[in-house]
Amino acid sequence: MESRLRVQGHPIQPMLVTFPFGLFVSATVFDLADVAGGPAFLGEVGYWTAIAALVAAGLAAVAGMIDLWDVRPGPHRRTMVTFNMVNAGMAALFLLSCLVRADAPQRGATGVLLVTELVALLVGAVGVGLGARLMRQFESGRREPTGFDTLDGVPAGSTVEILRPAP
Repeated sequence: MESRLRVQGHPIQPMLVTFPFGLFVSATVFDLADVAGGPAFLGEVGYWTAIAALVAAGLAAVAGMIDLWDVRPGPHRRTMVTFNMVNAGMAALFLLSCLVRADAPQRGATGVLLVTELVALLVGAVGVGLGARLMRQFESGRREPTGFDTLDGVPAGSTVEILRPAP
């Protein structure tokens, strides 16, 4: 995968996607504990965790759009577009949950909202599979030193790269 935004040669966007997904899972766990009868503050913690995940998802989406800009049409581009759309779908379901809870007194979850969040996580699991496919495509065209060759020191050049598009 050719990416404009990289850290030590690895695309940033697949790394960024892990943050919102992990935060969405955490929010769902807090909401599950709230619905199961835990302390009321767990619902509010779940709400704010979902808000943080939405912010992280927005950053990951921006990086995904930058990466998508120069990809040629074909199966690789379709996989990238699908990956980004699936992640946007997961974020949209959590956004819906947050909008419903925004005016609630303690922003606690309900059973219906918890089911919505679980469906969103299932959608996100599809995104994880697509992300793994993208990383395998990226790694198949990449050669890194292995074994004792990696002990020679820090790689030359910048570790964070922003590349110009190919003409």
